[in-house]
Amino acid sequence: MTQRAARKTLRDDRRDPGPDDGPSGVPDDDGGNAAAGDDSGGTPTPDGDIPASGGDTSATGGGGRRPRRRMLKWVAAVLALLLLGSAGAGYLYYRHLNGNIKQNPLNLGDNKVAKPTPNAAGQTPLNILLIGSDARDSKENQDLGGARETFGATPLADVQMLLHLSADRTNMSVISMPRDTLVQIPKCTDPENGTVYPASNGRVMTNQSLGQGGPGCTVATWQELTGVHIDHFLMVDFAGVVSMADAIGGVPVCVDANIHSRNSQGHGSGLKMEKGTHPVKGEQALQWLRTRYGFEDGSDLARAKAQHMYMNSMVRMLRENATLSNPNKLRRLAEKATEAITVDPGLNSVKKLYDLSNELRKVEPKRITTATMPNRYVGARVEPTEDAEQLFRLVREDIALDGGNAKKEAGGTQDQGSDDPAVDNAELAVLVQNGTRTDTLGQVRGRADTVAGLLAGKGFGKAVADPSASLSEKTTLVRYPSAELEGDAEAVAEALGIEPASVRRSTDVSGVTLVVGADWREGTTYKAPKENDEIPESAEVLNGADDKACMQVNPAFTW
Repeated sequence: MTQRAARKTLRDDRRDPGPDDGPSGVPDDDGGNAAAGDDSGGTPTPDGDIPASGGDTSATGGGGRRPRRRMLKWVAAVLALLLLGSAGAGYLYYRHLNGNIKQNPLNLGDNKVAKPTPNAAGQTPLNILLIGSDARDSKENQDLGGARETFGATPLADVQMLLHLSADRTNMSVISMPRDTLVQIPKCTDPENGTVYPASNGRVMTNQSLGQGGPGCTVATWQELTGVHIDHFLMVDFAGVVSMADAIGGVPVCVDANIHSRNSQGHGSGLKMEKGTHPVKGEQALQWLRTRYGFEDGSDLARAKAQHMYMNSMVRMLRENATLSNPNKLRRLAEKATEAITVDPGLNSVKKLYDLSNELRKVEPKRITTATMPNRYVGARVEPTEDAEQLFRLVREDIALDGGNAKKEAGGTQDQGSDDPAVDNAELAVLVQNGTRTDTLGQVRGRADTVAGLLAGKGFGKAVADPSASLSEKTTLVRYPSAELEGDAEAVAEALGIEPASVRRSTDVSGVTLVVGADWREGTTYKAPKENDEIPESAEVLNGADDKACMQVNPAFTW
């Protein structure tokens, strides 16, 4: 049996199907303002249930005096999912719950990110963008958010968190992006009126993306920045956080000293709490999630940490609190949750949300890791650092942030083989491109010709060099455009000793394409560089099982 035939047989064995499992803007607590931003639209994803494998269903800004408010609505979104999962089958079929749910298209940008390749078991990760809107589009939201002059103004995505559920459903990562992160927002098209928002002219605050057609533009912005394929989004507003916090009965949080988030100018969320651990609900929960003045250095980073503590505590409580078996409480919670959220078409029913909640509930708190995108200050704003790209790479490659599955041979988004038969090597057309260029070393001339000749010597008679390509790729990659060429791309990688994780589907190529990266500037034997799979210290991680975490209070805000 040939090696390729053996690989095919092994894949077939490993793909034997198993049972079906089912699938930062918090309003600023101070004065200030943010400018509106740019973005555009896209096409709704197909309507379908969440697969058990987690497969598809498918900003410098600001000046002025309008207060920037953000609220941890992603927390409410996660709360909604987990609680719906507790509500029981009887409540899943109330038709009016489906009518409560609002929906918008998933991605309003022109560029799409390739879906992750299934692992050996046919599983793929699930990536969900959790968005907190500061919309003042109702009296209830206005009363909670204040600032009467902003009623009906363009909403901001002031809380943004990427929830990553691993392909094997053993671990979960949640990454926050500060609302004043400077990014380039792509062109987006408003799905309701067709308005085209051009790509931002330079970098603007990321929270402006929501005003460029809706949450689908925030999704497009994240995908452009991170290279992570996003499967779904959930968005919640002020009133949603308050109503769901009330329905759940409160979430325990901790401060290491008495705190009152209010300064001499009247800025602050108004949070007043005694030292120790106390359950917060209703408007106090909203105050906790909005607080910047009062925690540590008074920055958005401290606020993100408080939001992570809230989420982790909520998850632990939902798994342990027996009072959630109370049918009336569960029904109220299901009502509040469905009224509060806006989702993409792939999550537009209670059944789909229930299936998703079951997927999320598989992860134990000790395997949940929250983190903040590593960043540095640019004036009064922040920008992603090199550590941020490291963090995004771990998500793309489905590497657990708690260190529990350092690059498993058969896990994550690594390519474990295609069911599509590969053609004979001699008949396989392979385009070889020179991607060895770096800022310091320049390009190795003739490198594509050398490697094309190496492939020819291994039986790939139709391997040719692309004389026009002058690329810069850190690592050597094999790219392919469609599923039927996946097996061919694997054959090329295997012949050269390139690891499966470097075989990637891409819409930027028209056939099997080998890009010789800066990691293979010389020699005829490829040696994959050892990558650092450690989470950067600057990500400020917090484990979901840490029930001793406590926010440090700024001495200027104690009493």
